[in-house]
Amino acid sequence: MASAQASTARTPNVGRASGIMFLSLVLSRFLGIARDMVMAHQFGSNATTDAYRLAFQIPDLLFFLIAGGALSSAFIPVFSEYLHTEREREAWHIFSVVTSLMSLIILGFIGLAWVFSTPILQALAPGRMDSAELITRMSHIILPAQFAFFIGGLMFGTLYARQVFAVPGLGPNVYNLGIIFGAVVISHFVSPGVVGMSWGALIGAFIGNLIIPFYAMRKLGSHFSFTLDLKHPGVKKVFKLMLPVVLGLSLPGVYGVLMQRFGSLYQPGVNTWLDYGNKLMQAPLGIFGQSLAIAVFPALSEFYAKGSMHQFRLQLATTIRTVLYLTIPISVFMALEPHAIVGALYQSGKFKPEDTQVVAQMLSYFSIGICAWCLHPVLMRGFFAIHNSVSPIVQGTITTVIFFFLAKFLSSQTPLSYFGLPLASSLSAIILVVMLILSVRRAIGGLDIRGILLTLCKSAVASVVIVVICLGLNNSPVYDIALHHRIGMIAFVGFTFVMSTSAYYAVSRALGMKEAEYARKGANRGNLRAQAEPTVETDD
Repeated sequence: MASAQASTARTPNVGRASGIMFLSLVLSRFLGIARDMVMAHQFGSNATTDAYRLAFQIPDLLFFLIAGGALSSAFIPVFSEYLHTEREREAWHIFSVVTSLMSLIILGFIGLAWVFSTPILQALAPGRMDSAELITRMSHIILPAQFAFFIGGLMFGTLYARQVFAVPGLGPNVYNLGIIFGAVVISHFVSPGVVGMSWGALIGAFIGNLIIPFYAMRKLGSHFSFTLDLKHPGVKKVFKLMLPVVLGLSLPGVYGVLMQRFGSLYQPGVNTWLDYGNKLMQAPLGIFGQSLAIAVFPALSEFYAKGSMHQFRLQLATTIRTVLYLTIPISVFMALEPHAIVGALYQSGKFKPEDTQVVAQMLSYFSIGICAWCLHPVLMRGFFAIHNSVSPIVQGTITTVIFFFLAKFLSSQTPLSYFGLPLASSLSAIILVVMLILSVRRAIGGLDIRGILLTLCKSAVASVVIVVICLGLNNSPVYDIALHHRIGMIAFVGFTFVMSTSAYYAVSRALGMKEAEYARKGANRGNLRAQAEPTVETDD
Protein backbone atom coordinates (compact mmCIF):
# COMPACT_ATOMS: atom_id res chain seq x y z
CA MET A 1 0.00 0.00 0.00
CA ALA A 2 1.33 3.41 -0.92
CA SER A 3 2.08 5.45 2.18
CA ALA A 4 0.11 8.52 3.14
CA GLN A 5 3.33 10.46 3.16
CA ALA A 6 4.03 9.57 -0.41
CA SER A 7 0.54 10.55 -1.38
CA THR A 8 0.65 13.92 0.28
CA ALA A 9 4.12 14.72 -0.92
CA ARG A 10 3.28 14.36 -4.55
CA THR A 11 2.55 17.65 -6.26
CA PRO A 12 -0.24 17.52 -8.86
CA ASN A 13 1.30 17.52 -12.33
CA VAL A 14 -1.69 18.62 -14.36
CA GLY A 15 0.34 18.98 -17.55
CA ARG A 16 1.53 15.38 -17.39
CA ALA A 17 -1.93 14.17 -16.39
CA SER A 18 -3.63 16.04 -19.21
CA GLY A 19 -1.06 14.66 -21.64
CA ILE A 20 -1.81 11.08 -20.62
CA MET A 21 -5.56 11.61 -20.70
CA PHE A 22 -5.29 13.48 -24.00
CA LEU A 23 -3.45 10.60 -25.67
CA SER A 24 -5.72 7.92 -24.22
CA LEU A 25 -8.88 9.81 -25.17
CA VAL A 26 -7.55 10.58 -28.65
CA LEU A 27 -7.00 6.84 -29.08
CA SER A 28 -10.47 6.20 -27.65
CA ARG A 29 -12.08 8.57 -30.13
CA PHE A 30 -10.18 7.07 -33.04
CA LEU A 31 -11.28 3.61 -31.95
CA GLY A 32 -14.82 4.93 -31.51
CA ILE A 33 -14.81 6.26 -35.06
CA ALA A 34 -13.33 2.96 -36.27
CA ARG A 35 -16.11 1.15 -34.40
CA ASP A 36 -18.76 3.27 -36.15
CA MET A 37 -17.04 2.84 -39.51
CA VAL A 38 -17.22 -0.92 -39.14
CA MET A 39 -20.87 -0.71 -38.12
CA ALA A 40 -21.75 1.62 -41.00
CA HIS A 41 -19.95 -0.57 -43.57
CA GLN A 42 -21.47 -3.86 -42.38
CA PHE A 43 -24.97 -2.82 -41.35
CA GLY A 44 -25.75 0.60 -42.93
CA SER A 45 -28.58 2.73 -41.50
CA ASN A 46 -31.89 0.94 -41.06
CA ALA A 47 -34.37 -0.42 -38.52
CA THR A 48 -31.84 -2.98 -37.26
CA THR A 49 -29.16 -0.40 -36.54
CA ASP A 50 -31.82 1.79 -34.94
CA ALA A 51 -32.63 -1.15 -32.66
CA TYR A 52 -28.96 -1.43 -31.66
CA ARG A 53 -28.82 2.25 -30.77
CA LEU A 54 -32.12 2.13 -28.88
CA ALA A 55 -30.94 -0.93 -26.96
CA PHE A 56 -28.73 1.49 -25.02
CA GLN A 57 -31.72 3.60 -23.96
CA ILE A 58 -32.48 1.49 -20.87
CA PRO A 59 -28.81 1.14 -19.75
CA ASP A 60 -28.31 4.87 -20.37
CA LEU A 61 -31.39 5.69 -18.31
CA LEU A 62 -30.14 3.41 -15.53
CA PHE A 63 -26.77 5.15 -15.55
CA PHE A 64 -28.56 8.48 -15.35
CA LEU A 65 -30.97 7.49 -12.56
CA ILE A 66 -28.20 6.25 -10.27
CA ALA A 67 -26.08 9.30 -11.12
CA GLY A 68 -23.23 7.28 -12.58
CA GLY A 69 -21.15 10.26 -13.64
CA ALA A 70 -21.66 12.00 -10.31
CA LEU A 71 -20.71 8.90 -8.32
CA SER A 72 -17.01 9.18 -9.15
CA SER A 73 -17.16 12.99 -9.21
CA ALA A 74 -18.58 13.04 -5.66
CA PHE A 75 -16.19 10.33 -4.50
CA ILE A 76 -12.88 11.75 -5.79
CA PRO A 77 -12.80 15.02 -3.79
CA VAL A 78 -13.75 13.23 -0.54
CA PHE A 79 -11.27 10.39 -1.14
CA SER A 80 -8.58 12.97 -2.04
CA GLU A 81 -9.30 15.00 1.07
CA TYR A 82 -8.64 12.00 3.33
CA LEU A 83 -5.74 10.69 1.25
CA HIS A 84 -3.88 14.01 1.14
CA THR A 85 -4.37 14.82 4.82
CA GLU A 86 -2.65 11.68 6.18
CA ARG A 87 -5.84 9.65 6.70
CA GLU A 88 -5.20 6.97 4.11
CA ARG A 89 -6.76 4.15 6.14
CA GLU A 90 -10.00 6.09 6.38
CA ALA A 91 -9.85 6.89 2.66
CA TRP A 92 -9.86 3.19 1.84
CA HIS A 93 -12.63 2.57 4.37
CA ILE A 94 -14.78 5.14 2.54
CA PHE A 95 -13.97 3.42 -0.76
CA SER A 96 -15.02 0.06 0.70
CA VAL A 97 -18.34 1.37 2.04
CA VAL A 98 -19.29 3.25 -1.14
CA THR A 99 -18.33 0.29 -3.35
CA SER A 100 -20.23 -2.21 -1.18
CA LEU A 101 -23.42 -0.16 -1.02
CA MET A 102 -23.41 0.86 -4.68
CA SER A 103 -22.82 -2.74 -5.78
CA LEU A 104 -26.04 -3.80 -4.05
CA ILE A 105 -27.99 -0.82 -5.41
CA ILE A 106 -26.74 -1.26 -8.97
CA LEU A 107 -27.48 -4.97 -9.05
CA GLY A 108 -30.99 -4.24 -7.77
CA PHE A 109 -31.59 -1.62 -10.46
CA ILE A 110 -30.24 -3.92 -13.19
CA GLY A 111 -32.69 -6.61 -12.05
CA LEU A 112 -35.62 -4.19 -12.12
CA ALA A 113 -34.63 -2.83 -15.54
CA TRP A 114 -34.39 -6.39 -16.87
CA VAL A 115 -37.88 -7.31 -15.60
CA PHE A 116 -39.62 -4.10 -16.68
CA SER A 117 -37.70 -3.52 -19.90
CA THR A 118 -40.79 -3.61 -22.15
CA PRO A 119 -42.81 -0.85 -20.45
CA ILE A 120 -39.64 1.23 -20.04
CA LEU A 121 -38.96 0.82 -23.74
CA GLN A 122 -42.50 1.93 -24.60
CA ALA A 123 -41.75 5.23 -22.86
CA LEU A 124 -38.25 5.67 -24.30
CA ALA A 125 -38.83 4.59 -27.92
CA PRO A 126 -42.56 4.78 -28.66
CA GLY A 127 -42.06 4.85 -32.42
CA ARG A 128 -40.00 1.66 -32.63
CA MET A 129 -42.19 -0.90 -30.85
CA ASP A 130 -42.22 -3.00 -34.02
CA SER A 131 -38.57 -3.77 -33.15
CA ALA A 132 -39.24 -4.13 -29.41
CA GLU A 133 -38.19 -7.79 -29.21
CA LEU A 134 -34.78 -7.14 -30.79
CA ILE A 135 -34.21 -3.97 -28.77
CA THR A 136 -35.09 -5.77 -25.52
CA ARG A 137 -32.84 -8.70 -26.39
CA MET A 138 -29.82 -6.45 -26.89
CA SER A 139 -30.70 -4.34 -23.82
CA HIS A 140 -30.59 -7.47 -21.67
CA ILE A 141 -27.11 -8.23 -23.00
CA ILE A 142 -25.82 -4.72 -22.37
CA LEU A 143 -27.41 -4.08 -18.94
CA PRO A 144 -24.83 -5.99 -16.81
CA ALA A 145 -22.11 -3.76 -18.28
CA GLN A 146 -23.49 -0.94 -16.11
CA PHE A 147 -22.12 -2.70 -13.03
CA ALA A 148 -18.66 -2.56 -14.58
CA PHE A 149 -19.04 1.14 -15.43
CA PHE A 150 -20.21 2.14 -11.94
CA ILE A 151 -17.71 0.18 -9.88
CA GLY A 152 -14.96 0.81 -12.42
CA GLY A 153 -15.63 4.54 -12.05
CA LEU A 154 -14.91 4.29 -8.32
CA MET A 155 -11.69 2.37 -8.92
CA PHE A 156 -10.65 4.93 -11.52
CA GLY A 157 -11.35 7.61 -8.92
CA THR A 158 -8.82 6.16 -6.50
CA LEU A 159 -6.25 5.98 -9.29
CA TYR A 160 -6.87 9.59 -10.34
CA ALA A 161 -6.45 10.72 -6.72
CA ARG A 162 -3.01 9.06 -6.67
CA GLN A 163 -2.04 10.70 -9.97
CA VAL A 164 -2.33 7.42 -11.93
CA PHE A 165 -3.98 8.21 -15.27
CA ALA A 166 -2.73 5.59 -17.75
CA VAL A 167 -4.86 2.70 -16.47
CA PRO A 168 -8.18 4.63 -16.41
CA GLY A 169 -7.32 5.78 -19.92
CA LEU A 170 -7.43 2.17 -21.07
CA GLY A 171 -11.08 1.69 -20.07
CA PRO A 172 -12.84 3.33 -23.06
CA ASN A 173 -10.24 1.95 -25.47
CA VAL A 174 -10.79 -1.64 -24.38
CA TYR A 175 -14.55 -1.02 -24.50
CA ASN A 176 -14.37 0.15 -28.12
CA LEU A 177 -12.12 -2.77 -29.04
CA GLY A 178 -14.72 -5.09 -27.55
CA ILE A 179 -17.48 -3.62 -29.74
CA ILE A 180 -15.27 -3.82 -32.83
CA PHE A 181 -14.54 -7.47 -31.98
CA GLY A 182 -18.27 -8.03 -31.64
CA ALA A 183 -18.97 -6.49 -35.06
CA VAL A 184 -16.14 -8.27 -36.90
CA VAL A 185 -16.14 -11.69 -35.18
CA ILE A 186 -19.15 -12.36 -32.94
CA SER A 187 -21.60 -11.01 -35.54
CA HIS A 188 -20.97 -14.11 -37.66
CA PHE A 189 -22.31 -16.37 -34.88
CA VAL A 190 -25.53 -14.50 -34.00
CA SER A 191 -28.59 -13.32 -35.89
CA PRO A 192 -29.03 -10.56 -36.76
CA GLY A 193 -25.34 -9.75 -36.88
CA VAL A 194 -25.69 -6.41 -35.08
CA VAL A 195 -26.38 -8.36 -31.85
CA GLY A 196 -22.70 -9.30 -31.86
CA MET A 197 -21.85 -5.68 -31.09
CA SER A 198 -23.92 -5.92 -27.91
CA TRP A 199 -21.90 -8.92 -26.74
CA GLY A 200 -18.70 -7.09 -27.63
CA ALA A 201 -19.82 -4.08 -25.55
CA LEU A 202 -20.41 -6.33 -22.55
CA ILE A 203 -17.02 -8.03 -22.85
CA GLY A 204 -15.14 -4.75 -23.37
CA ALA A 205 -16.88 -3.09 -20.41
CA PHE A 206 -15.88 -5.81 -17.95
CA ILE A 207 -12.29 -6.13 -19.14
CA GLY A 208 -11.59 -2.40 -19.43
CA ASN A 209 -13.54 -1.15 -16.41
CA LEU A 210 -13.24 -3.96 -13.88
CA ILE A 211 -10.47 -6.46 -14.56
CA ILE A 212 -7.67 -4.08 -15.61
CA PRO A 213 -8.23 -1.41 -12.89
CA PHE A 214 -8.65 -4.12 -10.22
CA TYR A 215 -5.26 -5.55 -11.15
CA ALA A 216 -3.68 -2.07 -11.11
CA MET A 217 -5.15 -1.26 -7.70
CA ARG A 218 -3.85 -4.49 -6.23
CA LYS A 219 -0.33 -3.67 -7.44
CA LEU A 220 -0.57 -0.25 -5.76
CA GLY A 221 -1.56 -1.79 -2.44
CA SER A 222 -5.18 -0.71 -2.37
CA HIS A 223 -7.54 -2.09 0.24
CA PHE A 224 -11.17 -3.23 0.07
CA SER A 225 -13.39 -5.09 2.50
CA PHE A 226 -17.17 -5.44 2.29
CA THR A 227 -18.78 -3.09 4.79
CA LEU A 228 -21.90 -0.95 5.10
CA ASP A 229 -20.64 1.55 7.65
CA LEU A 230 -22.96 4.31 6.50
CA LYS A 231 -22.35 6.40 9.63
CA HIS A 232 -18.82 7.37 8.63
CA PRO A 233 -18.72 11.16 7.98
CA GLY A 234 -16.75 10.69 4.74
CA VAL A 235 -19.37 8.29 3.39
CA LYS A 236 -22.15 10.70 4.32
CA LYS A 237 -20.29 13.45 2.49
CA VAL A 238 -20.03 11.41 -0.72
CA PHE A 239 -23.75 10.65 -0.83
CA LYS A 240 -24.63 14.20 0.21
CA LEU A 241 -22.76 15.39 -2.89
CA MET A 242 -24.49 12.77 -5.02
CA LEU A 243 -28.04 13.38 -3.82
CA PRO A 244 -28.78 16.50 -5.89
CA VAL A 245 -27.64 14.67 -9.02
CA VAL A 246 -29.97 11.76 -8.32
CA LEU A 247 -32.86 14.18 -7.89
CA GLY A 248 -31.89 16.48 -10.77
CA LEU A 249 -32.24 16.24 -14.53
CA SER A 250 -28.83 17.30 -15.84
CA LEU A 251 -28.86 18.03 -19.57
CA PRO A 252 -25.81 15.93 -20.56
CA GLY A 253 -27.19 12.97 -18.64
CA VAL A 254 -30.57 12.92 -20.30
CA TYR A 255 -30.42 14.81 -23.60
CA GLY A 256 -29.20 11.76 -25.53
CA VAL A 257 -32.08 9.68 -24.17
CA LEU A 258 -34.62 12.40 -25.04
CA MET A 259 -33.14 12.98 -28.49
CA GLN A 260 -33.34 9.29 -29.36
CA ARG A 261 -36.92 9.21 -28.07
CA PHE A 262 -37.89 12.05 -30.41
CA GLY A 263 -35.93 10.37 -33.22
CA SER A 264 -37.90 7.13 -32.82
CA LEU A 265 -41.02 8.97 -33.99
CA TYR A 266 -39.59 9.31 -37.51
CA GLN A 267 -38.75 6.83 -40.26
CA PRO A 268 -36.23 3.98 -39.75
CA GLY A 269 -32.65 5.18 -39.89
CA VAL A 270 -33.16 8.47 -38.03
CA ASN A 271 -31.94 7.07 -34.70
CA THR A 272 -28.80 5.75 -36.39
CA TRP A 273 -28.18 9.04 -38.23
CA LEU A 274 -28.56 10.99 -34.98
CA ASP A 275 -26.14 8.64 -33.26
CA TYR A 276 -23.47 8.99 -35.96
CA GLY A 277 -23.73 12.79 -35.98
CA ASN A 278 -23.70 12.98 -32.20
CA LYS A 279 -20.63 10.76 -31.88
CA LEU A 280 -18.70 12.82 -34.42
CA MET A 281 -19.52 15.91 -32.37
CA GLN A 282 -18.34 14.10 -29.24
CA ALA A 283 -14.92 13.33 -30.73
CA PRO A 284 -13.47 16.75 -29.79
CA LEU A 285 -15.45 16.59 -26.53
CA GLY A 286 -13.54 13.48 -25.53
CA ILE A 287 -10.18 14.60 -26.86
CA PHE A 288 -10.20 18.11 -25.37
CA GLY A 289 -13.08 18.63 -22.95
CA GLN A 290 -13.04 15.38 -21.03
CA SER A 291 -9.27 14.89 -21.04
CA LEU A 292 -8.63 18.35 -19.59
CA ALA A 293 -11.52 18.02 -17.13
CA ILE A 294 -10.33 14.65 -15.83
CA ALA A 295 -6.75 15.83 -15.62
CA VAL A 296 -7.53 19.07 -13.78
CA PHE A 297 -10.05 17.58 -11.32
CA PRO A 298 -7.57 16.04 -8.82
CA ALA A 299 -5.58 19.29 -8.77
CA LEU A 300 -8.70 21.40 -8.19
CA SER A 301 -9.80 19.01 -5.43
CA GLU A 302 -6.40 19.22 -3.76
CA PHE A 303 -6.24 23.04 -4.05
CA TYR A 304 -9.64 23.25 -2.36
CA ALA A 305 -8.72 20.73 0.34
CA LYS A 306 -5.61 22.81 1.18
CA GLY A 307 -7.48 26.12 1.02
CA SER A 308 -5.46 27.40 -1.98
CA MET A 309 -8.35 29.18 -3.66
CA HIS A 310 -6.15 31.61 -5.59
CA GLN A 311 -4.48 28.66 -7.33
CA PHE A 312 -7.90 27.08 -7.79
CA ARG A 313 -9.20 30.16 -9.65
CA LEU A 314 -6.06 30.43 -11.76
CA GLN A 315 -6.21 26.76 -12.77
CA LEU A 316 -9.93 26.77 -13.61
CA ALA A 317 -9.75 29.97 -15.69
CA THR A 318 -6.69 28.73 -17.58
CA THR A 319 -8.42 25.44 -18.35
CA ILE A 320 -11.50 27.25 -19.66
CA ARG A 321 -9.36 29.46 -21.90
CA THR A 322 -7.43 26.45 -23.18
CA VAL A 323 -10.66 24.64 -24.09
CA LEU A 324 -11.93 27.72 -25.94
CA TYR A 325 -8.71 28.09 -27.90
CA LEU A 326 -8.68 24.43 -28.94
CA THR A 327 -12.36 23.85 -29.71
CA ILE A 328 -13.57 27.02 -31.47
CA PRO A 329 -11.56 26.23 -34.65
CA ILE A 330 -12.69 22.59 -34.48
CA SER A 331 -16.32 23.70 -34.28
CA VAL A 332 -15.89 26.02 -37.28
CA PHE A 333 -14.10 23.38 -39.35
CA MET A 334 -16.69 20.65 -38.67
CA ALA A 335 -19.56 23.03 -39.43
CA LEU A 336 -18.02 23.94 -42.81
CA GLU A 337 -16.88 20.47 -43.89
CA PRO A 338 -19.55 18.04 -42.61
CA HIS A 339 -20.18 16.31 -45.95
CA ALA A 340 -16.53 15.53 -46.60
CA ILE A 341 -15.97 14.39 -42.99
CA VAL A 342 -18.96 12.03 -42.92
CA GLY A 343 -18.23 10.69 -46.41
CA ALA A 344 -14.56 10.10 -45.63
CA LEU A 345 -15.39 8.15 -42.47
CA TYR A 346 -18.57 6.22 -43.19
CA GLN A 347 -19.49 6.09 -46.90
CA SER A 348 -18.76 2.50 -47.88
CA GLY A 349 -20.52 -0.84 -47.96
CA LYS A 350 -24.13 -0.48 -46.87
CA PHE A 351 -23.71 3.18 -45.89
CA LYS A 352 -24.88 5.06 -48.99
CA PRO A 353 -24.39 8.66 -50.24
CA GLU A 354 -27.93 9.54 -49.12
CA ASP A 355 -26.96 8.48 -45.58
CA THR A 356 -23.92 10.72 -45.82
CA GLN A 357 -26.06 13.68 -46.84
CA VAL A 358 -28.38 13.36 -43.84
CA VAL A 359 -25.66 12.77 -41.23
CA ALA A 360 -23.63 15.67 -42.66
CA GLN A 361 -26.52 18.07 -42.19
CA MET A 362 -27.00 16.83 -38.64
CA LEU A 363 -23.30 17.27 -37.94
CA SER A 364 -23.43 20.89 -39.08
CA TYR A 365 -26.07 21.58 -36.40
CA PHE A 366 -24.25 19.51 -33.75
CA SER A 367 -21.05 21.46 -34.46
CA ILE A 368 -22.58 24.70 -33.17
CA GLY A 369 -22.45 23.32 -29.62
CA ILE A 370 -19.00 21.67 -29.67
CA CYS A 371 -17.27 24.42 -27.70
CA ALA A 372 -20.02 24.48 -25.06
CA TRP A 373 -20.09 20.71 -24.68
CA CYS A 374 -16.30 20.69 -24.21
CA LEU A 375 -16.51 23.37 -21.51
CA HIS A 376 -19.24 21.58 -19.61
CA PRO A 377 -17.15 18.77 -18.02
CA VAL A 378 -14.50 21.30 -16.93
CA LEU A 379 -17.07 23.51 -15.23
CA MET A 380 -18.77 20.56 -13.59
CA ARG A 381 -15.43 19.43 -12.13
CA GLY A 382 -14.99 22.96 -10.80
CA PHE A 383 -18.22 22.62 -8.83
CA PHE A 384 -17.59 19.07 -7.67
CA ALA A 385 -14.08 19.99 -6.48
CA ILE A 386 -15.58 22.51 -4.03
CA HIS A 387 -18.15 19.90 -2.93
CA ASN A 388 -21.03 21.76 -4.58
CA SER A 389 -23.25 19.54 -6.67
CA VAL A 390 -26.50 21.41 -6.06
CA SER A 391 -25.92 24.49 -8.23
CA PRO A 392 -24.88 22.75 -11.48
CA ILE A 393 -27.67 20.19 -11.21
CA VAL A 394 -30.33 22.84 -10.64
CA GLN A 395 -29.08 24.69 -13.70
CA GLY A 396 -28.82 21.44 -15.64
CA THR A 397 -32.42 20.63 -14.75
CA ILE A 398 -33.60 24.03 -15.97
CA THR A 399 -31.67 23.61 -19.21
CA THR A 400 -33.07 20.10 -19.71
CA VAL A 401 -36.59 21.50 -19.58
CA ILE A 402 -35.54 24.14 -22.10
CA PHE A 403 -34.05 21.43 -24.33
CA PHE A 404 -37.21 19.29 -24.19
CA PHE A 405 -39.51 22.06 -25.35
CA LEU A 406 -36.96 23.46 -27.81
CA ALA A 407 -36.46 20.01 -29.37
CA LYS A 408 -40.19 19.42 -29.55
CA PHE A 409 -40.82 22.80 -31.14
CA LEU A 410 -37.98 22.71 -33.68
CA SER A 411 -38.67 19.11 -34.75
CA SER A 412 -42.46 19.32 -35.00
CA GLN A 413 -43.34 22.97 -35.60
CA THR A 414 -40.64 24.03 -38.09
CA PRO A 415 -39.48 22.76 -41.49
CA LEU A 416 -36.31 21.43 -39.78
CA SER A 417 -38.11 18.23 -38.77
CA TYR A 418 -35.64 15.82 -37.08
CA PHE A 419 -32.76 18.17 -37.94
CA GLY A 420 -34.15 20.38 -35.20
CA LEU A 421 -33.00 17.84 -32.58
CA PRO A 422 -29.23 18.42 -32.97
CA LEU A 423 -29.82 22.18 -33.21
CA ALA A 424 -31.80 22.08 -29.95
CA SER A 425 -28.97 20.21 -28.22
CA SER A 426 -26.39 22.77 -29.33
CA LEU A 427 -28.45 25.80 -28.28
CA SER A 428 -29.24 24.19 -24.92
CA ALA A 429 -25.56 23.41 -24.29
CA ILE A 430 -24.62 27.06 -24.91
CA ILE A 431 -27.30 28.27 -22.49
CA LEU A 432 -26.13 25.78 -19.85
CA VAL A 433 -22.45 26.75 -20.08
CA VAL A 434 -23.19 30.48 -19.75
CA MET A 435 -25.21 29.74 -16.62
CA LEU A 436 -22.47 27.54 -15.17
CA ILE A 437 -19.68 30.08 -15.74
CA LEU A 438 -21.63 32.83 -13.98
CA SER A 439 -22.54 30.48 -11.15
CA VAL A 440 -19.06 29.07 -10.54
CA ARG A 441 -17.66 32.61 -10.52
CA ARG A 442 -19.90 33.41 -7.56
CA ALA A 443 -19.15 30.10 -5.85
CA ILE A 444 -15.35 30.44 -5.85
CA GLY A 445 -15.13 34.16 -5.20
CA GLY A 446 -14.16 35.36 -8.66
CA LEU A 447 -13.07 34.24 -12.10
CA ASP A 448 -11.17 36.00 -14.86
CA ILE A 449 -14.23 36.58 -17.06
CA ARG A 450 -12.46 39.33 -19.00
CA GLY A 451 -9.58 37.00 -19.88
CA ILE A 452 -12.01 34.27 -20.90
CA LEU A 453 -13.95 36.64 -23.16
CA LEU A 454 -10.69 37.91 -24.64
CA THR A 455 -9.66 34.36 -25.56
CA LEU A 456 -13.13 33.73 -27.00
CA CYS A 457 -12.98 36.82 -29.20
CA LYS A 458 -9.41 36.29 -30.39
CA SER A 459 -10.11 32.62 -31.18
CA ALA A 460 -13.19 33.65 -33.16
CA VAL A 461 -11.18 36.23 -35.10
CA ALA A 462 -8.40 33.72 -35.78
CA SER A 463 -11.02 31.24 -37.01
CA VAL A 464 -12.00 33.57 -39.85
CA VAL A 465 -9.02 32.22 -41.77
CA ILE A 466 -10.55 28.73 -41.48
CA VAL A 467 -13.77 30.04 -43.03
CA VAL A 468 -11.84 31.56 -45.92
CA ILE A 469 -9.83 28.38 -46.59
CA CYS A 470 -12.79 26.00 -46.33
CA LEU A 471 -15.15 28.07 -48.47
CA GLY A 472 -12.42 28.61 -51.03
CA LEU A 473 -11.66 24.90 -51.34
CA ASN A 474 -15.36 23.92 -51.24
CA ASN A 475 -16.00 26.09 -54.30
CA SER A 476 -13.05 24.73 -56.23
CA PRO A 477 -13.03 21.86 -58.79
CA VAL A 478 -10.99 19.82 -56.31
CA TYR A 479 -14.01 19.53 -53.99
CA ASP A 480 -16.30 18.09 -56.69
CA ILE A 481 -13.66 15.57 -57.71
CA ALA A 482 -12.95 14.53 -54.11
CA LEU A 483 -16.62 13.85 -53.28
CA HIS A 484 -16.83 11.14 -55.94
CA HIS A 485 -14.27 8.89 -54.25
CA ARG A 486 -13.82 7.97 -50.60
CA ILE A 487 -10.05 8.18 -50.80
CA GLY A 488 -10.45 11.62 -52.36
CA MET A 489 -12.68 12.71 -49.47
CA ILE A 490 -10.15 11.43 -46.94
CA ALA A 491 -7.34 13.32 -48.67
CA PHE A 492 -9.48 16.45 -48.96
CA VAL A 493 -10.42 16.44 -45.25
CA GLY A 494 -6.83 15.82 -44.19
CA PHE A 495 -5.40 18.54 -46.42
CA THR A 496 -8.08 21.09 -45.50
CA PHE A 497 -7.71 20.37 -41.78
CA VAL A 498 -3.92 20.78 -41.82
CA MET A 499 -4.18 23.99 -43.84
CA SER A 500 -6.92 25.40 -41.60
CA THR A 501 -5.37 24.58 -38.24
CA SER A 502 -1.92 25.75 -39.36
CA ALA A 503 -3.36 29.07 -40.49
CA TYR A 504 -5.38 29.37 -37.27
CA TYR A 505 -2.25 28.78 -35.19
CA ALA A 506 -0.29 31.37 -37.16
CA VAL A 507 -3.01 34.00 -36.83
CA SER A 508 -3.49 33.28 -33.11
CA ARG A 509 0.23 33.77 -32.54
CA ALA A 510 0.10 37.03 -34.46
CA LEU A 511 -2.73 38.11 -32.16
CA GLY A 512 -0.47 37.46 -29.18
CA MET A 513 -2.50 34.59 -27.71
CA LYS A 514 -0.59 32.84 -24.94
CA GLU A 515 -2.61 29.70 -25.61
CA ALA A 516 -0.84 29.42 -28.99
CA GLU A 517 2.51 29.17 -27.24
CA TYR A 518 1.18 26.51 -24.90
CA ALA A 519 -0.14 24.58 -27.90
CA ARG A 520 3.33 24.68 -29.44
CA LYS A 521 4.92 23.43 -26.21
CA GLY A 522 2.25 20.79 -25.89
CA ALA A 523 2.93 19.52 -29.41
CA ASN A 524 6.67 19.40 -28.73
CA ARG A 525 6.33 17.63 -25.39
CA GLY A 526 3.41 15.41 -26.26
CA ASN A 527 0.93 16.85 -23.75
CA LEU A 528 -1.27 19.84 -23.07
CA ARG A 529 1.17 21.91 -21.06
CA ALA A 530 -1.18 24.84 -20.96
CA GLN A 531 -2.83 23.15 -18.05
CA ALA A 532 0.35 23.21 -16.01
CA GLU A 533 1.01 26.88 -16.61
CA PRO A 534 -1.86 29.06 -15.38
CA THR A 535 -1.56 32.59 -16.70
CA VAL A 536 -4.58 34.39 -15.36
CA GLU A 537 -3.53 37.66 -13.78
CA THR A 538 -6.73 38.61 -11.96
CA ASP A 539 -9.62 36.85 -10.25
CA ASP A 540 -12.35 39.41 -10.89
